[in-house]
Amino acid sequence: MCRERNADLSVCVLEKGAEVGAHILSGNVFEPRALNELIPQWKEQEAPITTPVSSDKFWFLTKGRAISLPSPFNNKGNYVISLSQLIRWMGAKAEELGVEIYPGFAASEILFDANNKVIGIGTNDMGISKDGSKKENFQRGVEIKGRITLLAEGCRGSLSEKIMKKYNLREKGGAEHQTYALGIKEVWEIDEEKHQPGAVIHTLGWPLDHKTYGGSFLYHMKDNLVSIGLVVALNYQNPFMSPYEEFQKLKHHPAIKPILEGGTVIQYGARTLNEGGFQSIPYPVFPGGAIIGCSAGFMNVPKIKGTHTAMKSGMLAAEVTFSALNEGVDMDTYWDALRNSWIWEELRKSRNYRPAFEYGLIPGLALSGLEHYIFKGRHSFTLKHGKPDHEATNAAQLHSPIHYPKADGVLSFDVPTSLHRSNTNHEHDQPPHLRLRDPKIPEVLNLPVYAAPESRYCPARVYEYVADEHNQMKLQINAQNCLHCKACDIKDPKQNIEWTVPEGGGGPGYSVM
Repeated sequence: MCRERNADLSVCVLEKGAEVGAHILSGNVFEPRALNELIPQWKEQEAPITTPVSSDKFWFLTKGRAISLPSPFNNKGNYVISLSQLIRWMGAKAEELGVEIYPGFAASEILFDANNKVIGIGTNDMGISKDGSKKENFQRGVEIKGRITLLAEGCRGSLSEKIMKKYNLREKGGAEHQTYALGIKEVWEIDEEKHQPGAVIHTLGWPLDHKTYGGSFLYHMKDNLVSIGLVVALNYQNPFMSPYEEFQKLKHHPAIKPILEGGTVIQYGARTLNEGGFQSIPYPVFPGGAIIGCSAGFMNVPKIKGTHTAMKSGMLAAEVTFSALNEGVDMDTYWDALRNSWIWEELRKSRNYRPAFEYGLIPGLALSGLEHYIFKGRHSFTLKHGKPDHEATNAAQLHSPIHYPKADGVLSFDVPTSLHRSNTNHEHDQPPHLRLRDPKIPEVLNLPVYAAPESRYCPARVYEYVADEHNQMKLQINAQNCLHCKACDIKDPKQNIEWTVPEGGGGPGYSVM
């Protein structure tokens, strides 16, 4: 737009990963609708989008069977991709247009003027030791000021959440609370004779119980690669459940095991995703900026897709920002642009799919089937979400412990082995970025009442209870393991864990996720 209209604007992007794409994880069956609008010649420009969907299967899993169901996903014209690779390509395209991208800089605070208007962000100090003292490599954080600040932090963005609370954006938008799921994923290299480029499989049912919403995916990428993952809604009730261990069980299913046997795991990772949909979209504009993409929550749950809607929201925000800076247009028109876009139409039509599963798996399948094939979002009523995810966790006494099988080192793996494959890395001697609002709660509540759920919902073994010198169990936080998935910030029963950014560049190093 700047080139087309001969405008001189400076656009700066801060990336907390060590490089663009390093923190990006997604399935991903990519719908190119928004990219077609943004870069119509993406095929000619060698975008890493080369594997069209060739088949689309939907299975209901029992422990020993895979029952084929009609696929509701309609993935014709979509592509199996690595989103981290696509983001790298798009980052290079942005830089060609003059956008300044700064990897390794984590935005840790919002800057305000005297009138409570956002005027930019501040990055955290680097070179601080665990005890708070300055090390030899100390570097003061910087303030980056701008006339408009767009927050694109992904699901459960730490600054986005603070902005929503400060300006009451959920209340202003008439939104319900957000609901979430945790996605755990591996990329395998499999035998060439088993590889079917573009083959897509989604499942419901086993290994999850019928009270827990979720499902798995298996996508055949290019170059004999397969991405496999399990998505578990974080409103699950049983504190003994481990999403990580459920994922390990999944790979032993008789319909999935033969695909992976003989293969090698290339990469592992995890990330939370928004499932609130239409009901949970906050008012996305605040004084001095706007929230875009998954920070606002534009995922289409029945499609299991949010990349195209996130991209479109960024395009709309860019257009409004340009007009605001050059023509005096109010940033609130971003809200109008969203509601007049295909994002709004798409999410409104699918609004009752996820809440239908509050009644359990079988009723949810029935209600969502009616929604998808008959009603198609045309009715007037809107189902509400259940209680927030952190409130859904039951006391341990209401459940029996779950005994998971030991990893075999062939299809299933222990957490340290998987963590090594994530390439996650943090400077060990730095203040912990995972903070307890009340340090007493883990020992007086989480452990005795909920049987230490943080030791199981975290897919990186960040949280462990170890005995101290008096043989009392204390929570140990292994912050260096963190995958930046944000599950702890969401699922902790008393919202006692606050996820904040570590030193810039720390975290996973995804390349094919």
